[in-house]
Amino acid sequence: MKLIDDVIVVHGLTKRFGEFVAVNNLDMNIKSGSIHGFLGPNGSGKTTAIRMMCGLMDASEGDIHVLGLSMPEHASQVRDQVGYMTQKFALYEDLTIKENLRFIAKVRGIPAALAKERLNAVMIDNDLVEYQSQLAGSLSGGQKRRLAFSAAVLTEPRLLILDEPTSEVDPNTRREMWAKFFKLASVGTSILISTHLMDEAERCHYLTVLNDGIKVADGKTDQLKNEFSHQVVLVEGENVTPLTDSIMQMKQVLAVAQSGLVLRVIVSKEEADPVRIVSENIGPKFSVRKIKATIEDVFVAATQTTKCRLDKE
Repeated sequence: MKLIDDVIVVHGLTKRFGEFVAVNNLDMNIKSGSIHGFLGPNGSGKTTAIRMMCGLMDASEGDIHVLGLSMPEHASQVRDQVGYMTQKFALYEDLTIKENLRFIAKVRGIPAALAKERLNAVMIDNDLVEYQSQLAGSLSGGQKRRLAFSAAVLTEPRLLILDEPTSEVDPNTRREMWAKFFKLASVGTSILISTHLMDEAERCHYLTVLNDGIKVADGKTDQLKNEFSHQVVLVEGENVTPLTDSIMQMKQVLAVAQSGLVLRVIVSKEEADPVRIVSENIGPKFSVRKIKATIEDVFVAATQTTKCRLDKE
């Protein structure tokens, strides 16, 4: 098997629907054996980009290489080595869990003897054994996600593409699924995972942030936080909520978000003393200190619209 450094390479990837540009000139590299997060608001173009990478949709412009093969010319060869979990449940609701997995095994060409072994393994690993005779349409949202994930890994693919795989699952199930993702990556499976959840983005080795179809941030997750160009200050005190509007009126401030009993304030990189200017605006009853950026801070700053900034000028 040919070893490659980048399992997905796209250059200038663009998709137009009439005059609407869903994905605009996207460059993106997914490292072998990594978990690469694809982060963006709903409607930012993540799913459209993924469908082009999988060969399910033609690009308007650009080049796509997956596992060293050009797309869509070698789409059938690529699909044999890729597991894809769609954002919406795409299996048959009038079949049982086991029947769905048997069908997937047959379609993917898994020999009968091996298929039985793989079916049992994925059902055990994803806590589906006791529900195997239950119709998929009667499953809870979390059970459907576990079934869809089981189908995606049934062929032991080299590359997993997961489109918001943990939607509709509870926090415990989400942690369990992420443990599986890391286990797969540790043995060489490459994973591209789209999400709009900040706690999931923090877990990824690499991140690409998409906004309105345009890449606005890209790199190692820790590097994006450590090299964050703006500044973040924390405001603490009793009843910080009323401060939000007045702080947002400051030209130096890009965004304000409340987290529990504190406010996180993103201040422009040009401001020499962010603690002082925020303190002067809110008065002495509140403490203000500078803190390190999180991925949510990176995301908020990267996806700020031009209009939001112009409103202050």
